[in-house]
Amino acid sequence: MQNPIKQFQGTIKKGAVLLAAISLSASVSVAQAQNAAPDMQKLQQMMGQQISLMKPELQEKVKALSPQTKKLLLQIYGQHTRHSDKVTLRQVMHEVLSDYHSMVTGVLTDNAEQAADSARRLANHRIPIGGLVPYLDIKFVNDEGLSALAGFNDAVEGNAKRLAAAADEGDMIKASALVGDITQGCFSCHSIFRGVPGKSALLR
Repeated sequence: MQNPIKQFQGTIKKGAVLLAAISLSASVSVAQAQNAAPDMQKLQQMMGQQISLMKPELQEKVKALSPQTKKLLLQIYGQHTRHSDKVTLRQVMHEVLSDYHSMVTGVLTDNAEQAADSARRLANHRIPIGGLVPYLDIKFVNDEGLSALAGFNDAVEGNAKRLAAAADEGDMIKASALVGDITQGCFSCHSIFRGVPGKSALLR
């Protein structure tokens, strides 16, 4: 029969280890939260800078958006590490088209690395000067109109990331099946962004 004192000491030791693990987990969670906060703050500052570039009529429309819609925009912007203060959406789309062609070439030639790298660049395309909103017809700058961005974002960028993951796994059949979904997402997104290409008339 085990010595009760040793059994008690063992229990205490296990409890100490568990407590240390919990404390470490809590510390990591706090650190992650602290690290995440500046990112959101940075995104909010970036959106403020974007709004300052907009003409007054667009500023009013953006400021009237619901907190949920503003959060959606921040989430979309937060998925991109490349933000430009020079290029227009037209120029961004030229880059996206190049990445799309490279991605499809990789799929067609069974070059998984090319397909994956190009798909990730497509998914992480630049955010143009002023953000995305100034390049919309102003009639879409409202909660209902901008709610469509979530679906467009997943159809194009979400599927591009899935294609990259499939290519990394060597599943080029799955990767090729996603090309059509990405293409359809592009056409759907263009339905509200397409107009006369070039600079936005809604930026100062």
